[in-house]
Formats: sequence, C-alpha cells, structure tokens
Amino acid sequence: MRIVEVGLRDGLQNEAVPVPTEVKLRFIENLIAAGLTELEVASFVSPTRVPQMADADSLWPQLPKGPRFLALVPNARGWARAQAVGVEEIAVFTAASETFVQRNINATIAESLTHFAEFTRSPGLKRVRGYVSTAFECPFEGRIAPGKVVEVANQLIALGCTEISLGDTIGVATPNEVRALIRELKASFGGQPDQIFWHFHDTNGTAIANVAACLEAGDWAGFDASAAGLGGCPFAPGAAGNLATEDLVYFLDRQGLPTSVDLGRLAQASMEVLAVLGRSVASKAQSAALARSR
Repeated sequence: MRIVEVGLRDGLQNEAVPVPTEVKLRFIENLIAAGLTELEVASFVSPTRVPQMADADSLWPQLPKGPRFLALVPNARGWARAQAVGVEEIAVFTAASETFVQRNINATIAESLTHFAEFTRSPGLKRVRGYVSTAFECPFEGRIAPGKVVEVANQLIALGCTEISLGDTIGVATPNEVRALIRELKASFGGQPDQIFWHFHDTNGTAIANVAACLEAGDWAGFDASAAGLGGCPFAPGAAGNLATEDLVYFLDRQGLPTSVDLGRLAQASMEVLAVLGRSVASKAQSAALARSR
C-alpha cells in the first residue's frame, strides 16, 4: 500500500510560524529513516501567497538521494522554477468547485487545465500527479456531485497526469459519500483504479473510516497523509489537519496491509517541527507510540 507523505507541503503551507530550511531537511531525513519513500516536499508558488514555501528553490538541491520527491507546480512560471533546480516529479492542483479554484489559484477550472497543458507533457517529467480538491464538499458551494469530480479527474488524465489524488479538503466526507464517489469512478473514470490516491482531512474524525471504505471497495494506488496530522488549506475555511500518517500506518498494519514504515520512528520524526510551531501531538497513534517508547 503506497503512502504519499505530504507533511512538508500540505502539512506546513498553512502555518504562520516559518519553519527553517534546515529543520525541514531534518524532518525529511527522519521520515525517510522511518521508511517513507514518496514525499511531497515543496511548492513552487508565489512566496507572498504561501510564505512557508518561499525556500522551495534552495530546499530542493539539498534533498537526499533515493526517495521519490514531489513538488507542487501551479503554473508555467512555477514549472520554470522547478525545472531550474532539477524537479522531475510534479503535482498540479485544481478542484471540482469553481469558486474554490478561483479563490485558490485565481482561475476557473477550465483555465487551470489550460495552464497545466503548457507543461504537463514536458520532456524529462517522470511523474505528474493531479489533485482534485473539494471532491466531496466545497466551503463556498456546498456538496459536490460525484460526476463533477470524475469529470475533472478525466480531464487531468487527458492532460498527461499519471495519477490522481482526490481530496476531502475540509474533512466532511463519510463512508457513504466515499462509496458514492467510488461508484461514479467505476462507472466513468477513464483511467485505472491504481492511478487513484485518496487524500482525507480529519476535521470531523472520519478520515480512517473513509480509508476503510476505500479499502473495501477497490484496489487503489494508495493514500496521502501528513506526519503528526499537520495541515490545512490557507484558502479553505474550516480545513483542519490532514489524516495523520501515524494513524494511517497503524490502521493499515493492523488490517494486514503492511506499509514497511516503522511507527516508532515515524512518531518521533515530526517532534522538532511541532516544537518550532508550538504545537502538541494530536495524532492518537503517534501519542500511543511515543508513550510506548518512554
């Protein structure tokens, strides 16, 4: 079961306290030491809009060799910056809600897709991930029809995306809503199930229940998660932290789906970052693992 660790990008982007580059690098090293092999670590966005990502250009050349690293690229300008420092695996971001996309990247869904078409098939790109945010509900428009989500996912596949991450951006989905989207995916998704990742926020405590619903209904590529449950979207009121990687690893391991991630080491991996941010441990599995290590 693949896990994409998004703590460095989605986890930190909403934090007002700046995390120094050297702390981010130690965080990355700790996550890798725990067994994580796919990490989204930066975003080549405007530093004025997301100050926490201002060090993307200096961070990337210092990354260790071996794991797969992803960077979020919002437009051709961001791709030029990413390309200049050797990025080969990228993510692009749109949503199933027009209002959300416009507030987030100042474009319509159609315009965002047109912008992505300028670079998603660039020579040298090894991987293009497409995010479909607000896959269940938008903070501005309300509930989103599953058909709209799959429509946007199909357009991203047509642009050259090799995988799609479906995001419960404000963490409101329940298993029945997940099953409804899965039915629509099975009926009309133009790609394959093993191209789909699920990205749950845990605002209302339903993230693990939604993971279980996914596991019961198909063979997907995997799940996104953030160490210590860090996260939240700066453009989505009410979007609390992501599904904690520790909680996901514990659940998958106990379900007989081994992840090869050392939960004890993972529980320790985010402690320096939490200290910088002035945050306490929120993940239940992380808290339990830390207690066992004392």
